Amino acid sequence: MNTIFSDAQTRLTDIFEHVQLSDDIRERLASPKLSLSVSIPIRMDDGGLRVFTGYRVQFDDTRGPTKGGVRFHPAVSLDEVTSLSFWMTIKCAVAGLPFGGAKGGVIVNPKELSNLELERLSRGYIRAIADIIGPKRDIPAPDVYTNATIMGWMADEYYQIMREQLPGVITGKPVHLGGSLGREAATGQGALYVLQQWALQHNLEPVKTTIALQGFGNAGYQFARLAQQAGYRIVALSDSKGAVHSEKGLDVDKIMLHKRTRRELKAMLYCDASVCEETDHTTITNEELLELDVDVLVLAALENQITAENANLIQARQIVEIANGPVNSQADAILATRGIPVLPDVLVNSGGVTVSYFEWVQNRAGYYWELDEVNTKLKIIMDREARNIFALAEEKNISLRTAAYIYGVQRIAGAISEKGTREYFQTKT
Repeated sequence: MNTIFSDAQTRLTDIFEHVQLSDDIRERLASPKLSLSVSIPIRMDDGGLRVFTGYRVQFDDTRGPTKGGVRFHPAVSLDEVTSLSFWMTIKCAVAGLPFGGAKGGVIVNPKELSNLELERLSRGYIRAIADIIGPKRDIPAPDVYTNATIMGWMADEYYQIMREQLPGVITGKPVHLGGSLGREAATGQGALYVLQQWALQHNLEPVKTTIALQGFGNAGYQFARLAQQAGYRIVALSDSKGAVHSEKGLDVDKIMLHKRTRRELKAMLYCDASVCEETDHTTITNEELLELDVDVLVLAALENQITAENANLIQARQIVEIANGPVNSQADAILATRGIPVLPDVLVNSGGVTVSYFEWVQNRAGYYWELDEVNTKLKIIMDREARNIFALAEEKNISLRTAAYIYGVQRIAGAISEKGTREYFQTKT
């Protein structure tokens, strides 16, 4: 049976064809260190009881405590969470962070819950996994349909269980509860830094570059907002309910304002107090957005958005992955044959975990940085790792994803090798 995790593991096949590594490395990265499934009983507002299923997977902690988000989504599964924890392991190594990878999730449609029910679920999840997390063991963070408020509830629940303030246990918290400035925009900001490095090397002028973005959640919105400020033309945006397209460009902030007030994505009419304006646009489907003729297609929704079924229909000149695993391995091969480069998720979206690392450092030190310092440190890391991966891909004539995986896996391999591999223990003294 082909699963998300089995597809994710195929990425390693290319790695071992290009670099010589001990078989111990392949064995260590073949399965997670710990997988936990939990039941979370919640008293609903109507007095009834519902039991939700949650997961936490810690994939590898060779380089440090595990790190990874928690998503609330009806399609969450153990297979998905395991894959995400694997990608987090690679991602933390790509960014050079002293973390391993983990991920968590709860099978739920959070849009169907009241705020009180959502708080009970968030606290219940932490009670269920409290024994396996901690500032020096495993540090959760926000992901799909979770946010700073939810992280604040989770952190507070952990403090109550442990009878002490341990802000380093959760990142992505509200700023007034120990969160870091810049964390909310970090994934989008980091993705823009990577795109800008790519643009510099491939002579892409922002004002002449069109972008279509799938997934207008927090990461997608922050990227689109910042990219528009940098001069890029955002011509299409989509969320789970549909998409809008305008060759003249869309006003990202006005569309987000409308979405937040009307709970729908629409560009026909923007109203700000008594001032309204019309803009030319076309309503299209998510599928049509993926097939638009644009310079850059940004994928910021969920995994498996481009597969063997639609890879030949993609017309974008390059693809940027902000979501985790939006292009599967079969699609990767098709896109490579067609000469469409994919800037991979394990590099592009590592800005989020990098600023989560900054938050963890600030929490443990009890000393907090200004926003400019956070963004400066983030840019240094994103620019450095992007340049290194782009150079490795060019040097070895391999895809950007393969280069990123080689780069990350070599760091993991170094940590594993320092503890001794089969080759070391077979050596005669």
